[in-house]
Amino acid sequence: MKFTKPFKMETWILYALISMVFAGLTSVLAKYGLQNINSDLGLGIRTTTIFVLLLIFILSTDKLKDLPLITNKQFLLLILSGITTTLSWVFYYRAMKTGLVSYVAAIDKASIVITLTLSFILLKEPMTPKIILGGLLIFGGMLVLIWK
Repeated sequence: MKFTKPFKMETWILYALISMVFAGLTSVLAKYGLQNINSDLGLGIRTTTIFVLLLIFILSTDKLKDLPLITNKQFLLLILSGITTTLSWVFYYRAMKTGLVSYVAAIDKASIVITLTLSFILLKEPMTPKIILGGLLIFGGMLVLIWK
């Protein structure tokens, strides 16, 4: 009998897959939740929930110990990331309120093309043929969805 090595997944891949599942659930749950209210109120409820849950997690797991390690630059960058997240979510919820979740979510996920481009330019991450092809396929899929 021949034994093969068990498959071992890197932790970050597992986290990304879990994130994918929850992100998919998020859009559908939000669409149902927005039925009788405006999108900004719905987003406010969602964001408040996120804040409370993260605060509980941070306080209960001693994550505040890293606070003295943060630099002014890191703090500013995280604030800017929060601003861009807010703007993304506001327009995502507005689009989802009146649009089809399947279209809105797919178009939103095409943001990966922007992320890839910036990761090559700013973070100097490697630009491989596989990543370029994947990005082009995602961009092409978005074009198919928005083409009239």
